[in-house]
Amino acid sequence: MSLAKPWRDLDRSTVGSAPSRYALYELGDADGDTVGFGAGVLGDELKEALAYGDAAKVRWELAESPEHAERLLGEHVEG
Repeated sequence: MSLAKPWRDLDRSTVGSAPSRYALYELGDADGDTVGFGAGVLGDELKEALAYGDAAKVRWELAESPEHAERLLGEHVEG
């Protein structure tokens, strides 16, 4: 199940403006098709995704804690 958020280009500007908070994030290809989900400290996770070229787009939902981010991840991966 995809997040109900608009896609953002996964570039240095997006990574630089991403909050340093726990979040669920969704990675997409250039066409906006989902290529994966993850959870963690958003800025760190996006830096890694950008460095590895894992995706072209990203969207996220902020979480209140690491546990909340993992719970959101479980809901989206299973849902």
